Amino acid sequence: MPHNTDYPTPVNEAERLDALHSLNLLDTGSEECFDRLTQMAADIFQLPITLISLIDEDRQWFKSCVGLSAPETPRDQAFCNYTILGDDIFEVPDTFRDLRFKSNPLVTGEPHIRYYAGAPIMSAGQRVATFCLIDREPRARLDERERSILKALAATASREIEVRSAIRATLAQIASQVSDN
Repeated sequence: MPHNTDYPTPVNEAERLDALHSLNLLDTGSEECFDRLTQMAADIFQLPITLISLIDEDRQWFKSCVGLSAPETPRDQAFCNYTILGDDIFEVPDTFRDLRFKSNPLVTGEPHIRYYAGAPIMSAGQRVATFCLIDREPRARLDERERSILKALAATASREIEVRSAIRATLAQIASQVSDN
């Protein structure tokens, strides 16, 4: 379990972390399929920051990122902690008006988050990551069309993760069969 529990965690946190770690995605290099999705989101929503964030025990690690140079941030600062609690989009139109976030170091300092929207990314029935939209200015809530696009981007990221996992499992099975012969 996380060392710092000043943030909400899903009731199934142990299973969620097991699913995340089984993907072997943490601390891996960039991949075009994920980078294409975050760049598409930045272009569609006209945002300075978009990312695919994997929520580990003590950090959120960015598998793909537009507009940030940091590869990760501490989990106790992650807006994504709230996104992984449910199946729907979690949105904060103005971080200065939300008591949960107005003193957050990511709001008061770099990257100066003023708007956040995140959709959960699923794998093995668990919310292992989030697809995040971030602005340095407050924004209106997403309309239905925009919500649909964000959900589609998160679903596409989920599918990419599942395909990657299936390929890895197939390659492991082939390697096992070859070593048995």
